[in-house]
Amino acid sequence: MAISLFAKNKKGILNRCRDDYATKMRLKYAPYYHAMEFQKDTTVRLGGRDMIMLSSNDYLGLSFHPKVIEASTAATRKWGTSTNGARSSNGSRTFHVELEEKLAAFLGTEACHIHAAGYLSVMTSMATFAQKGDVILADKNLHSCLWDGIQISRATVERFSHNSPDDLRDVLASSNSDAAKLLVVEGVYSMEGHIARLPELTEIGEEYGCFTVVDDAHGFGVLGRQGRGTTNHFGLHEKVDLICGSLSKSLASTGGYVAGARDVIEYLRTNSKQTIFSAAISAGQAAAAMAALEVMQSEPQHLERLWANTKKYKAILKGLGLDIWESETPAVPIVLGSKERVYPFWKTLLDKGIFTVMSIAPAVPAGKDLVRTAISALHTDEQIEKIGEAMAYAAKKL
Repeated sequence: MAISLFAKNKKGILNRCRDDYATKMRLKYAPYYHAMEFQKDTTVRLGGRDMIMLSSNDYLGLSFHPKVIEASTAATRKWGTSTNGARSSNGSRTFHVELEEKLAAFLGTEACHIHAAGYLSVMTSMATFAQKGDVILADKNLHSCLWDGIQISRATVERFSHNSPDDLRDVLASSNSDAAKLLVVEGVYSMEGHIARLPELTEIGEEYGCFTVVDDAHGFGVLGRQGRGTTNHFGLHEKVDLICGSLSKSLASTGGYVAGARDVIEYLRTNSKQTIFSAAISAGQAAAAMAALEVMQSEPQHLERLWANTKKYKAILKGLGLDIWESETPAVPIVLGSKERVYPFWKTLLDKGIFTVMSIAPAVPAGKDLVRTAISALHTDEQIEKIGEAMAYAAKKL
């Protein structure tokens, strides 16, 4: 007897994959996973068309800096393309140690450990330092990598309203007073562009004996002296126990870091599964990050240009009456409030040669569906003018 092509497969997971509504909608509207055919600075080519990249996290524009490219190329020729192992076994190299020492010195910490991905570094900052019986105080708008680490830790989670010291105090006042506590925030929230209210939050955390962790993936390179990040921006080194983040943004590479007191980092190296069992970054990646770090300190014009571009871009958006969620940084959301408004706005920008990223609930809070944009030091005045024209056209079509 013939079997219908539409008959359900006996494998339930296979059926789940085939029937997933979210996947069907993603494939239908194709807002994600676009493969660029070419990239140079803030210009990318997609479908044979040159476009302005307006969603990259290359804030300082160092991915195409000659010194960064040269350093990465030379290191690859010397060391090869891969370490072929984890740091705990055969994968550790002197260039890893050198990068860690330079990052620690730059951040003002005693020690640092680097990972193959920023996601790993940030996730392990939760999974390693909190455990069952502890209490994690978590800003409601934390990134997915932090929530994954929180879940693995098996600690009790107490959420507080986004960037709200008052709510943090209320939550702490009613939490288990005997439990070890970990406070976690982002230095800069990547979707919102908000800077953490770190002075008030850490003061409350100190009062209640919290171990404080700052995910500064989007603050590093953007805030503080020479881009040292949010903790430096506020001068709060003594009140922040752990800083974690990414090498793939302002440091123009791939990977992540966790920085803090030496005994804290050595504890991580002993107890973190994400550290012990993941492969080490390549020489090319490490060299790129080190070169970018050197450029950040020797060429201040990139940070200056980033903030000049940010000011100009935000003025355009505000002039058009677009809601940028009170962004304080080069990460600039355009809040449209529903996926029915986000998709056509995003598509219009794409048609006009501006590449952005759309983000809808539950990735963002309900009613905050948005198009996420980010300014770079490499955007030219001409490009910003073209971006403004495209935004004006898209806004009129809403």
